[in-house]
Parts: sequence; C-alpha cells; structure tokens
Amino acid sequence: MLLSIALILLIGMALGGICQKLKLPALLGMLITGVLIGPYVLNLLDGNLLAISADLRKIALVIILTRAGLGLNVSDLKKIGRPALLMCFIPASFEIAGMILLAPKLLGLSVLEAALMGAVLAAVSPAVVVPRMVKLMDEGYGTKQGIPQLIIAGASVDDVYVIVLFSTFVGMMQGESASIISFINIPVSIILGVVIGLALGYLFALFFKKVHIRDTAKVFIILGVSLLLVVGEEALPTPITFSALIAIMFIGVGLQKRKENVAKRLSVKYGKIWVGAEVMLFVLVGATVNISYLGNVGLKALVVIVAALIFRMIGVFVCLLGTDISLKERLFTMLAYTPKATVQAAIGGIPLALGFACGDMVLAVAVLAIVLTAPLGAFAIDLSYKKMLVKETNDN
Repeated sequence: MLLSIALILLIGMALGGICQKLKLPALLGMLITGVLIGPYVLNLLDGNLLAISADLRKIALVIILTRAGLGLNVSDLKKIGRPALLMCFIPASFEIAGMILLAPKLLGLSVLEAALMGAVLAAVSPAVVVPRMVKLMDEGYGTKQGIPQLIIAGASVDDVYVIVLFSTFVGMMQGESASIISFINIPVSIILGVVIGLALGYLFALFFKKVHIRDTAKVFIILGVSLLLVVGEEALPTPITFSALIAIMFIGVGLQKRKENVAKRLSVKYGKIWVGAEVMLFVLVGATVNISYLGNVGLKALVVIVAALIFRMIGVFVCLLGTDISLKERLFTMLAYTPKATVQAAIGGIPLALGFACGDMVLAVAVLAIVLTAPLGAFAIDLSYKKMLVKETNDN
C-alpha cells in the first residue's frame, strides 16, 4: 500500500505539473495518472488501497468543502436569493429531461432507463468545481455578484437532489413505487445540514475561545467531527436524514461568523492539506475509470451527453433570469456547472451491479462523461474566469 501511495503522489503531482506547464488543468494529469496506474491498465495500485478508495475520496471532499465554508460569504449568497435556491435543482432537472427526450431515440433505452442514466449524469462534481470557486474567492473574481458562492452552494445541494432521484429510479426499476418521503427528505436534509453545521461552527468558536490550542490541532478536531457527520448520515436508519456534506460546509460558515480571524487562519491550513488531498482524490477517481467501456460507447452516446449538457446550461440560464448578473457572468456560470467526476464514479456502476439491462450502457456513458467533462470543464473555468468575471479590489 505504501508503494501505491508513493506512486499516486509522485506520478500524480508530476503529470499534474506537466499539464500546468502546458496551460492545462492539473487535474487532467492526475486523472490520467489514475487511469494508467489503476486496475484497468497497468494495475500498479494495491487492492487494499482500492478497497478504501471511496472513503479516501470522501475525506478529500470533506477537506475542500470545509475550506469552502471557511471562505464562503453568506451575506453575498443572501443577496442572490432566488437563483441560489433554483441552482440546487433546476439545472439537474433540465439535464435529466434532456436525457429522457434523447436517450430512448438515440440509445434505444426505455424512458425509465433514460431517467436512470440522466440521474447518474446530472450531478455536478464538487471535487472539480469547489476548489476552483475557492480560488476565485481568494483572488476576488466574481465575488461582488456572488458567482463563486452561488456555484459552491448549488453544487453541494445539487448532489443531494440527484442522488435521491437516482435512488428513486433504481427502486422503480426494481418494481417499487416512488417514495414521497424521499422527496420530502430533500429540503429537510438540506435544512438540517445547514442547522447542524452552523451549530457546530458556533460551538467550535466557543471551544477555541476557551481552550487555546495550535491551529493544526483545530484543523484535525474539525476534520474528525466532519468525518463523524459523514458516518452518522450513512448510519442513520430513519427515512428523514441530514446532508453531511452541507453540514460540513456550514461548520466553516458558523466558525467564520463567530471567530473570523480563526477561520482565516484555518482556511490557510486547509489549503495546504488540500495540496495532497487533491492529488489523492483525482488519481483515485481516475483509477475507477474502466476505459474498456469506452469501446461500448458510440457517437450517439457522445451526442446524448453533449445535448444533455446543453439542456443543463439552459437550466442555469433560466435560474439567473431576472438578476443583474451580466451575460458574460451567466455564460461563465453555465460553463462552470458542467464538470462530472465523483458522483458518476460512485454510482455509475450500480445499475450494472444490480443486473439492469441498461447497466453496461449507463456505466459506459458515465465513464465517457467523466473523461470528457472533468478536464474540459476545469479547463473552461481556468481559461475564462479572468475574462468573464469582474475582479473585486480593495477600492471597491
């Protein structure tokens, strides 16, 4: 396992650095590393490490969401209001609708199978999007209009909505009826996540005021509690749950409200941890990609993916109607809301594992969506943000 970790860090950082030199996103090099050393090409990674790959990817996601919460300006998000709420479910709904319209005709799927495929593909990847939005907030691009904050919040809630839909469609494929409780759980889990996160943030602020410890120790205490939240959400037997990822992000928000100076210092610490966590995350995502499935995907599948993304971008545009966000900023938001990676890697293989007739096609299309949108979406964000967003200066 130690050799596998060494290969992930060294080759991942090397290829990531080469991509940066070529003006490409570093994550492209990390994804390529994962594909190359993963089980489907050179098979250099220890099986024990792959067995805990999902947990390691989740830890990396926890780190970047906490980092986002520590820098998230909620007052800017409140100014946006309605669009922030709509971004949580409208773009994903448009993408699923696009898949339902196109996939039966082009891929020969039933309407329910197309809906299932749409639910697999509809989640935006926080792992790709959130680090870039945090970078934009750090540099002051788009912050006056709340663009990075809007995308971070939407990307976090979007996944909750899509995963509930996916679970519902899987149940329907197995002959179950759609559960009303599942849909009630969407807003409830989001609200509970916000409340739990803010409460924990306030408690951490009080604790750090009374107990003086090093910032590094504070980081690991918060990280430990965040991981307990993830475990708690998964272990909760009740039909009504809370969103652990949203709670984790709002821990940072709550701490920032009560102890802003501490939040700023911890944000820097989390930024340093993210350097290694990012490599681990994207290399392991790449390792889940079985490129042999790409041979099962024809030009029609590519057309379906691109068309569904266009539907998604139209959904984003609809969310921003009636705002004072400029056309350039809207185009940027539409582009930034397209990358796929972590959710597709996590659930793309479930239909195949359950023996659904569409399982092979769903997994192949999920793999293609990751390979296509993760690097291209990241590249589009990195290339366009300075041209499309306004940089806020101290004078402003």
